[in-house]
Amino acid sequence: MPVRIPDNLPAANILESENIFVMSETRAENQDIRPMKVLILNLMPNKIETETQLLRLLGNTPLQVDVDLLRIHDKESKHTSIDHMNTFYRDFNQVRDNNYDGLIITGAPLGLVEFEDVTYWEHIKEIFDWSQKHVTSVLFLCWAAHAGLFHLYGLNRKLLPEKRSGVFNHSRALKHYPLLRGFDDEFFAPHSRVAEIDPQLVEAHPELDVLAKSEVAGVYLALSKDNRNLFVMGHPEYQKTTLHEEYVRDVKLGLGPKLPVNYYRNNDPDNAPIARWHSHGSLLISNWLNYYVYQLTPYDLSDMSARTPWESESNS
Repeated sequence: MPVRIPDNLPAANILESENIFVMSETRAENQDIRPMKVLILNLMPNKIETETQLLRLLGNTPLQVDVDLLRIHDKESKHTSIDHMNTFYRDFNQVRDNNYDGLIITGAPLGLVEFEDVTYWEHIKEIFDWSQKHVTSVLFLCWAAHAGLFHLYGLNRKLLPEKRSGVFNHSRALKHYPLLRGFDDEFFAPHSRVAEIDPQLVEAHPELDVLAKSEVAGVYLALSKDNRNLFVMGHPEYQKTTLHEEYVRDVKLGLGPKLPVNYYRNNDPDNAPIARWHSHGSLLISNWLNYYVYQLTPYDLSDMSARTPWESESNS
């Protein structure tokens, strides 16, 4: 089934060229289907690139998904035109009275900034709190995962000695969870961040389950026991060249970055990178939408109290 997007969104042409099924709002209005309503809070500088990455994953599921795009403020972006933002994005005041089946909050280039020093920290805390009453399931990515764990569960991060960039091997910490159905015992996922939350703190928290982790990169997937909040410490949405583009950018900025781990063929940046994570990234989003959004959400979104309670399968 398609992901439903606004008419004329630039990502549409890219996705259609990849044979990913997207549907315009106009066409979708003629279908008698209750689509999943997903809100995307896009905190990344290049909005169009991030939109395309996430819509690519949402469009690879059997559900029809109706997407709204949300911005954190109305300041002009250096990387995205104001016309694009005003045409396709909503302000929080426009959606605060709505309920959604799912919410995705992206990462942000704020790894070196203390949470309380982020210019929109009070606003994003408001959105975090709002989501706990107005959204069936929230997916936090990278920086948003750290920010959400800090605000909602009191877990703070620590800066790493150097940026963690590359494609890391992970294993399932708890096997019998719907989110991990179809996952191999070991799988790859990209990371690109300068901080982490101590894995022992996450594992010890009584309201959280660690579902997947890496001996090198730490916790990758953590899920709240009420199944409402999914924290993804990496970037399953990244495309093949994203880490390369970040590496080239950091070189040009004189930051002296190390090569992304396990990424370039023969560890040589003159060679093409190897994508090892797309299948599990797609499976992760598909499982999230199916088991933690579609299976739990009320048919009538006006009544979030009807959210279906259920226990996860055996945690062994």
